[in-house]
Amino acid sequence: MKERNANHATFVIERVYATSPERVFAAWADASKKALWFQQSVEFDFRVGGRELNQGGPPGGPIYTFEAYYQEIVTGQRIVYSYIMDLGNTRISVSVVTVEIEPTEVGTRMVFTEQGVFLDGHDTPAQREHGTNAMLDKLGEVLGNE
Repeated sequence: MKERNANHATFVIERVYATSPERVFAAWADASKKALWFQQSVEFDFRVGGRELNQGGPPGGPIYTFEAYYQEIVTGQRIVYSYIMDLGNTRISVSVVTVEIEPTEVGTRMVFTEQGVFLDGHDTPAQREHGTNAMLDKLGEVLGNE
């Protein structure tokens, strides 16, 4: 039997986008806008208690499943969701994410905080943080930032 372990970690990523908080929030709240920087959702129900589901991966490679439930939404200010990540039939992590959005003099400050448990060495906090940074860079490109 493979040895089981649970690696708990938290990471925080901050971005400043040269656009309004309303546009940043909409990029998270609208399925068509979110699909421009995040994977296309199979299901997208953006409300407290709502579910978001998407699946994908490299051609011919393993299928990753992201399944989230929205725990709190404060329009234009904060989104809290919990999510699981599976690789095929294997659960690789369980996380809680808080996205905080606030206006600044030059646009919008967004703080992304993930608190996760990474299971049995299938994923690591460093890998997840790297992937999240790339995802938030793409969000910046979609919002017109470089």
